[in-house]
Amino acid sequence: MDLNSVLKREPAMLIGGSWVESDETRPVINPADESTVAEAPEGDASHVEAALEAAQKAQRSWGRRSGVGRGAVLRAVADGIRARQEELARLVVAEQGKTITEARGEIGAAAGFFDYYASFDRAQVGSMFAPDEAGEQLFVKSVPYGVVAAITPWNYPAAIFARKVAPAIMAGNSIVLKPHENTPLAALALAGILEEVGVPPGIVNVVTGAGPIVGDALVRHSLTQMVTVTGSVRAGREILAAAAASITPVSLELGGKAPFIVLEDADLDAAVQNAVNARFWNCGQVCTCNERTYVHRDLYDEFVERFVERASSLRMGDPMREDVQMGPKVSEPELVKVESFVEDAVRQGASVALGGGRPEGEEFEKGYWFEPTVLTGATNDMDIVQNEVFGPVLPIQAFDDFEEAINLANDSPYGLSAYIFTRDLNRAMRAIDDIDFGEVYINKIGPEQLQGFHTGYRLSGMGGDDGPYGYERYFRRKTVYLGYDPSTVDEAPSDLG
Repeated sequence: MDLNSVLKREPAMLIGGSWVESDETRPVINPADESTVAEAPEGDASHVEAALEAAQKAQRSWGRRSGVGRGAVLRAVADGIRARQEELARLVVAEQGKTITEARGEIGAAAGFFDYYASFDRAQVGSMFAPDEAGEQLFVKSVPYGVVAAITPWNYPAAIFARKVAPAIMAGNSIVLKPHENTPLAALALAGILEEVGVPPGIVNVVTGAGPIVGDALVRHSLTQMVTVTGSVRAGREILAAAAASITPVSLELGGKAPFIVLEDADLDAAVQNAVNARFWNCGQVCTCNERTYVHRDLYDEFVERFVERASSLRMGDPMREDVQMGPKVSEPELVKVESFVEDAVRQGASVALGGGRPEGEEFEKGYWFEPTVLTGATNDMDIVQNEVFGPVLPIQAFDDFEEAINLANDSPYGLSAYIFTRDLNRAMRAIDDIDFGEVYINKIGPEQLQGFHTGYRLSGMGGDDGPYGYERYFRRKTVYLGYDPSTVDEAPSDLG
């Protein structure tokens, strides 16, 4: 694949409308065969400083544009992404390792974010309240923060770029985005499309490089007015601590440990197929993945048998092939982490019903491959049930009644997504009330939808993305007391301050 056909240049950072190289570079590795896809620039604090200054300089005039004007630009971005969908999808496969069919879906989602947030071009931007006195108006405006810093992960390098950039700039902010150092190319390619369709210089900036250098500088800088992050719990803690010194608002979407509950009255075929899909999409590297499955004891044996049969039929291989259903892990450290989880689970008493290691065959001699893996005999106190695996490994447990299933599901430091399959409306509604997670899916799985609110509890973060609630994250409030008739001024106004 010709990277220049997508990037139109050797990879470079977009700062203030200019494409900036760096003295140092970092190889971007193809997870399927360990080849070098490109050499990405390694940014530093000076690049962050330049990007933030450019963003601050550009933001005011952008924020003064009408919503209709900004919306028109976002629609042009969506069209530009769709026009390059296949090139962008192949770029995502090369740097991240997901299958080409999944990558096409991701690029479609990226365009969708820009289309969706463009629809806020005539949205409400504040509220009016009855004032205490005559001759006055009292209103609360929604105003952009100014300069937003965004830090994005490697599992959806294009879609999460759009998930952050589209609402931020639609709200009138400028943004400086740091993509994950393993997968910077999609963000740079998308930034190029934004430039091509007329997003003003400095409104969207991309600085690549290491998190402890580029990310830390972004979060700590005095020009950063708001931080939005999708990433690991470790990264979230570090970013939250770094932002504390300047009391910068932070929105965190972190890890997940989604429970998948199958009650005794569930449609078993639907439950099995959805459980497989929700575990193995993107090689299990999704925060909403089915990370632990709980099946009523009456169905447990049949469920495990059917699940293993379907999981064992998943086709692994070159993710550029149309018939492949699962690609590799994104990197060697991620592969080693998953191997360690399985080894520890077996030592703690779990049994491997399927997979458990790297696949055999010449096709898998290079790359970061791990088989679809099923574990039985797991218990809730095991590390593999309590900690996010982020890989194609599923522990399956039996339970005896509804209350036990809810308690097992809630026994987690995470609280992002949860799934339950049942035909009983009463228990479905009880599950909605009792499952302590930010997203609950009944008889279906994701992905989450644009108009919803992707939010988690506990270690899964605070704040969230998507929909009108996610859009609100990119505004702060300004209260205005407007007196327009001096003749009505009260000589002795009340003092509530």
